[in-house]
Amino acid sequence: MQTAAKSKKHILVIKLGALGDVVQALGPMQAIRDHHKHDHISVLTTAPFEPLIAASGVADDIWIDQKPKALNICGWLGLRKKLRSGGFARIYDLQTSDRSSGYYRLFWPGPSPEWSGIAAGCSHPHANPDRDAMHTLERQAEQLQMAGIKVTPVSDLGPVTSDLSGFDLPADYCLIVPGGAGHRPEKRWPQASYQQLVSRLDGGAVTPLICGGPDERALGDTLIEGTKAAINLAGRTSLIDLVTLAKQARFAIGNDNGPMHIAAFSGTPSIVLYAQASDPALCAQRGPNVTILRRASMANITVDDVLAALPDKGGS
Repeated sequence: MQTAAKSKKHILVIKLGALGDVVQALGPMQAIRDHHKHDHISVLTTAPFEPLIAASGVADDIWIDQKPKALNICGWLGLRKKLRSGGFARIYDLQTSDRSSGYYRLFWPGPSPEWSGIAAGCSHPHANPDRDAMHTLERQAEQLQMAGIKVTPVSDLGPVTSDLSGFDLPADYCLIVPGGAGHRPEKRWPQASYQQLVSRLDGGAVTPLICGGPDERALGDTLIEGTKAAINLAGRTSLIDLVTLAKQARFAIGNDNGPMHIAAFSGTPSIVLYAQASDPALCAQRGPNVTILRRASMANITVDDVLAALPDKGGS
């Protein structure tokens, strides 16, 4: 037993955010878990994503990155000490940002672990000059191939589940996900269009549920104003709840955002709305039943366009 424990390597995976990126990275994390089946896998992430990663079963433990600011010397020294004390044989940087690549330099002057990523001088670089033109899933799969991991599965949300009994949900519902990055308003379908969509679905066979974070709570209240049955769950659900909701939903409609990645990987028929401001070839939601509606402007997508794309026309 002592020999087995001593031979167990410590492996670190870095994935800090955001939600859609974390969901897409669960497949690569599982590939790393499978490749290092006898080793100890840690994931360095940020606090909002700890429950989701823990529930997915891809890691033995999770470290929370406080993401120190540039002038927070104590924060950087603390992070350096923590990383160096981990005894990592290999680190997989799935974030591949300037910040995460900078973590490689925290091991100077050495010894440095094996490193898969894009940090200058790392042992297993993703050496494809066109990597930024690849979809996230293909890019990460190729990165892992270059590090010796041949097969990368798609993200599996099957193990992630929660008790939804406290929400008193209708028998048949759909998810409406109107949110998105606050600094990218051009990626959001107009509020008036969502209001019309919810109104058209309300009172039909499939009850619309508005989903999102606390920032979308007021928007959700506006969208259900005057409706008969629509429910606003924005700001009331955890990420684990959101996964469970998506698995049981008849369909989901929303902007290019994290919850729609959850819906897509859950197998829920998903209608995702895009403008020219973002490129589905690089970041589109992937799943067995995903429809991308893309126009030059989000305002050019009509409610009729959306309803026509639904597998059962929303029960209307």
